[in-house]
Amino acid sequence: MEIANAMKISTEPAKKKSAFREWIDSVLFAVTAAVIIRWLFFSAFVIPTPSMENTLLVGDYLFVSRIHYGTTTPITPLQVPLTHQTIWGTSIPSYLDWIQLPQFRLPGITDVKRGDVVVFNLPVEHPDLYSKYGSVLPDLKPHPTDLRSNYIKRCVAISGDKLEVRNGQVYVNGKAETNPPRIQSEYFVSTGAPVNELNIFRKNGITDYSPFTETYNDTITDNDEFGYIVKTTADLASKLKGYDFVKRVEAVLMPKELKEPQLFPASEQLHWNKDNYGPVLVPTKGMKVSLTSQNIALYGEIIKSYDGNENVGIEPNRITQNGKPLESYTFKQDYYFMMGDNRHNSADSRYWGFVPKDHIVGKAIFVWMSLDPNPTSFVNKIRWDRIFRVIN
Repeated sequence: MEIANAMKISTEPAKKKSAFREWIDSVLFAVTAAVIIRWLFFSAFVIPTPSMENTLLVGDYLFVSRIHYGTTTPITPLQVPLTHQTIWGTSIPSYLDWIQLPQFRLPGITDVKRGDVVVFNLPVEHPDLYSKYGSVLPDLKPHPTDLRSNYIKRCVAISGDKLEVRNGQVYVNGKAETNPPRIQSEYFVSTGAPVNELNIFRKNGITDYSPFTETYNDTITDNDEFGYIVKTTADLASKLKGYDFVKRVEAVLMPKELKEPQLFPASEQLHWNKDNYGPVLVPTKGMKVSLTSQNIALYGEIIKSYDGNENVGIEPNRITQNGKPLESYTFKQDYYFMMGDNRHNSADSRYWGFVPKDHIVGKAIFVWMSLDPNPTSFVNKIRWDRIFRVIN
């Protein structure tokens, strides 16, 4: 009888799931799969600012590979899935920082190289630093390392490199670096009178331009002439010279002796600007430096905020730990120097310093969609020539 009952029970058909239960299971599976793919393999991002023009445009949607440099394990586990800092469409935080885990990086297929277009977490959203850089980057807020704002720039110097910018040209270890093919700089275009901006500039893909009445590099008022300040590539600047109403086109560069405020590092001993910067030595793991007043300005934030040290104090001419002055320091991780391809309109390492390796997110691979935020017509909303464009 017991055997018969057992057989009877085992042959009864299983209860069919309700439509609602099946929907819930499908949603949970989809969310779990999306979280794993987004964390382990690749993530989708959209370009919100022009700092990487003309390589990447505002409205470009791109895929970023996490497997190139190795994905990192979450530091902040209490987070709403598929969010970053806030819940979609609100200003409500999407995470709780009650639990902070140690970070580990899984093996990648390559290291960050010079010339890579890299997505990283903005380092200066550190609780000790965000208020210091509010004038350069408005609306900064402190976040855990893995939830700091995603930035995208080009790596121009890796750990151990000596970087310098001379008259707008990047030099690494004493050699001029090959400029990205679509790098963008600032030019003065003398026209003598206003022109049809839509036909001339927008037609040539130039979106950042403004009227300007002055003779570049001339302080004599009587010599003033009408023109435009435009941010564009060298090729397009040369093309503009071919118009009969263009008198001349000159690159706009800051003179070497002019000190630019808000530049990194904040030091009265350094008179640098965005076109004439450095030299600086980019820290590498295991590198030991003697701490001078200049080194303190360059590396003090690393020692205090990025390298995992405790009880560090920064004074104008010395760094202390546990109340004792440090004469030298050995770095605990690699660092990188990042710059935007739009060299005169980019808040990058020239303004807020080095990027630690534990802030690296991934490598930008290709643009899968591009929407013009200011199209000349509805038909031109999609930039068809940029779809599935590989990022170089």
